[in-house]
Amino acid sequence: MANPYKDKSWFKFLSNKYVWVLLLFSIWMIFLDNYSYFGHRVLDKQIDELEQNKEYYQQEIKKDQENIKKLKNPDQTEKYAREKYYMKKDSEDVYIIEFEGDTIEKDVKK
Repeated sequence: MANPYKDKSWFKFLSNKYVWVLLLFSIWMIFLDNYSYFGHRVLDKQIDELEQNKEYYQQEIKKDQENIKKLKNPDQTEKYAREKYYMKKDSEDVYIIEFEGDTIEKDVKK
């Protein structure tokens, strides 16, 4: 008994060994290989995240460089020490005023 689909164009296309090889190769490369499409998607997301981190840290470096330039001036150094570390001269008194609703929370041990 002869195959009734043998003369059909789709049967000829699907019975071609090159089509099967191409199909298997495509499935292998998309899903199973170490360098698969899905693996590249994960790596691309990581690259994007690292590039964002790089931009953030470059901006922070610029801010720190500006602060370093400012701190080379003795007046700016004194201002920084007074504001950040509450340093004072011997003849001065420093009062720290805290308002309700300040965002700084102090850790209180129970």
